[in-house]
Amino acid sequence: MNSKLDLLAQKKAEALLGGGQKRIDAQHKKGKLTARERVHFLMDEGSFEEIGMMVTHRSNDFGLEKEKYLGDGVVTGYGTVNGRLVYIFSQDFTVFGGSLSETHAEKICKIMDLAMQNGAPLIGLNDSGGARIQEGVVSLGGYADIFYRNVRSSGVIPQLSAIMGPCAGGAVYSPAITDFILMVENTSYMFVTGPNVVKTVTHEEVTSEELGGAMTHASKSGVTHFACANEIEAINNIKQLLSYMPQNCEEDAPCIAYDLGNELRPELNSVIPENANQPYDIRDVITNVIDTESFCEVHKHFAENIVVGFARLAGKSIGIVANQPAVLAGVLDINSSTKAARFVRFCDCFNIPLLVFEDVPGFLPGTDQEWNAIITNGAKLLYAFSEATVPRITVITRKAYGGAYDVMNSKHIGADMNYAWPSAEIAVMGAKGAAEIIFKNEISTAKDKDIKWKEKENEYMNMFANPYRAAERGFIDEIIKPEETRIKLIRAFKMLENKLDKLPKKKHGNIPL
Repeated sequence: MNSKLDLLAQKKAEALLGGGQKRIDAQHKKGKLTARERVHFLMDEGSFEEIGMMVTHRSNDFGLEKEKYLGDGVVTGYGTVNGRLVYIFSQDFTVFGGSLSETHAEKICKIMDLAMQNGAPLIGLNDSGGARIQEGVVSLGGYADIFYRNVRSSGVIPQLSAIMGPCAGGAVYSPAITDFILMVENTSYMFVTGPNVVKTVTHEEVTSEELGGAMTHASKSGVTHFACANEIEAINNIKQLLSYMPQNCEEDAPCIAYDLGNELRPELNSVIPENANQPYDIRDVITNVIDTESFCEVHKHFAENIVVGFARLAGKSIGIVANQPAVLAGVLDINSSTKAARFVRFCDCFNIPLLVFEDVPGFLPGTDQEWNAIITNGAKLLYAFSEATVPRITVITRKAYGGAYDVMNSKHIGADMNYAWPSAEIAVMGAKGAAEIIFKNEISTAKDKDIKWKEKENEYMNMFANPYRAAERGFIDEIIKPEETRIKLIRAFKMLENKLDKLPKKKHGNIPL
């Protein structure tokens, strides 16, 4: 038995070295951790159980039969993060550049199946050169097997993808289907076709970082939700994200103990400027309403005219969607609509209540927006809110104009509670434009058109640019003092915690993609 135990120890030691010490050193020189180091920093100490350590590839073409590594370029298994079960795969760039083979894919698929069967989150740490070219179609088939499981798992278990190195070609589509993507600045990139192909086809000179680096996808494309300074920051962000999520769609999000005290927030009374056209940072509202330092912003650098993220309110996990008056006056456009819609749908998938802060002057006008389908993209946000069955509460802090009033979780599309501050302006459009249309004849025949216009603008403002008309109709449940907002929200979410709402029986809806 001793000799057999020695052989096992030898095999394990070989597997732990991956592609060998030289390649591990090369990985470190690039400022990257190894696949196993990433697992070590993510999982609770001593909790990781590896599956498939002895797996090797089956290919005999192009001399591959002479070069085999235990584990075949991916570390897979399960363990706990902050005491909660998760499943994980971590690609090993030291073995064939982390390229995906038939057996590499099978290991990932096995973990994905276990995650679905046991209702626990799946975390993918991606660091791969793509499909293993020597294996041809079987490696492509392996990708498709993974994609299929990503889709089947969507909305059932949370799926998180961290891009720790290259992720190119077909490999990008698995992370794209998952719920959240994290990238590391300067050491990771994602693209369907690389700089060399781009240069050949379009004659554009572009680096990997410019084409598909972390900040490119965080700010321009919106593909990634988090751009992290280094791998440890990315791993810590994964842990933070998981803390707001349930294990699966059948469970509620975790909550932490919270003792109610003085929940008044007088600071909120002075957040809104006297001048209705002056910007302010909606994060000042968010941070004064939620539990201290509990806000985890998602997609921070993309479509900054809307703010989305997770937070806690009296210890309970919530999702926040808020117009940002400090950027483009908080207007809704193509990018902000799709950003918010995706976040709303995630929260609804996993029973996370939604809180909306509204200060929106409307949809962004212009040929660029219309020609690039602001109609279809704006409808995505409308669809997402209308479809959501989780508790939903809206607070109108200032402007709520036109169709954007409807879209931002209005009472008419199923919001449970709608509050307004006294500063709220709920109308079809701004007073200036409305006066020009309604009082066109009176203004055109007046001796001093500017004075008449201002007079009629004030008349419209006094009549419509306030929350009282909407409250009279029951579209606003209560007009509240800003300082009371936190108290009202804690009580309302408590009242709604047993909410039951089901969609009509159907296979699935047809969201305007």
